[in-house]
Amino acid sequence: MDQESGWEELRKEARKIEGDLDVKLTSYTKLGARVTQGGYADADTPTMGSNRSWKSMEMEIQSLLEKLLDVNDSLSRCAASAAPTTSATQKLARHRDILHEYSQEFRRIKGNISAMTEHAELLSSVRDDISELGNSTSPRLQLLRERAAIPGNNSTCEFN
Repeated sequence: MDQESGWEELRKEARKIEGDLDVKLTSYTKLGARVTQGGYADADTPTMGSNRSWKSMEMEIQSLLEKLLDVNDSLSRCAASAAPTTSATQKLARHRDILHEYSQEFRRIKGNISAMTEHAELLSSVRDDISELGNSTSPRLQLLRERAAIPGNNSTCEFN
């Protein structure tokens, strides 16, 4: 395979991976929007199925980013071994820019999803704690509540 056809094959592969990344990042962005808007089944935390698909999508995107990096490295080697032209240099720079933009976008979305998931888990935990405290039906707690509710009772009650 000569340098020119090798270069064109690598560019074709890079464009395909870039297209795949664009589609995956769009889907990942939509998933991120559902997370940040609380679009899960119980409005607090991701369902097991969505969590698996979210992690699976992250792994696919990471894999595509690594493949694109490898192709860009191959393009660099191919360009370096031939007499570099302005056109080839510009095309290579554009492929690198696209990789950089996609990598940044992925990190941004991943960070947002992670932060919102942690937030939802914290809220869920607090709600569970409040619910548990409010639903306590221990006889001791009920007597303490009744005692505190008696008019004219100046004693303070501790709920231990």
